Amino acid sequence: MAETRRSEKEHPETERSERELTALQAALAAEHAAVYGYGVVGARTDADGHRAAREAHTAHRARRDALARAVRELGGTPTAAAAGYVLPYAVPDAATAARFAAELEDRVAGVYADLVRAGGGERRREAAGALREAALRAARWRGGGVAFPGLAERTADARSGGGADGSR
Repeated sequence: MAETRRSEKEHPETERSERELTALQAALAAEHAAVYGYGVVGARTDADGHRAAREAHTAHRARRDALARAVRELGGTPTAAAAGYVLPYAVPDAATAARFAAELEDRVAGVYADLVRAGGGERRREAAGALREAALRAARWRGGGVAFPGLAERTADARSGGGADGSR
């Protein structure tokens, strides 16, 4: 343990880069899943929902592409998209699609919160902007927001019917 601490002190820039690369890869994986998920959402919504799903799909594709470039800039190989993704539940109608879209955005917000913590400078600003966008989309799909987007416990409160203040 002392050797690990000494190693981190001797190479703090390397340690930060590794944390940042790990967080970038997690964000990239979440964006791949969001791009896939919005294909499902768009197929199950009405005209307004379809438009919102298309806009979100476009935004997530752009973020995904930017993250892949950032991973390469740090010397990594971008995480590839899976051939398919298992949905957490059936999405047969517009109401369920909206709930699923909010959950997609909550997951994306969570990984961007981690990237805010791991990144620095411009990368941190970009991650904070992505977190904000995901939180806004989640609030639109859900019909309300959470106090601290990207924190799992707040998101769980919102899914279970609790408000941002913990009320039901």
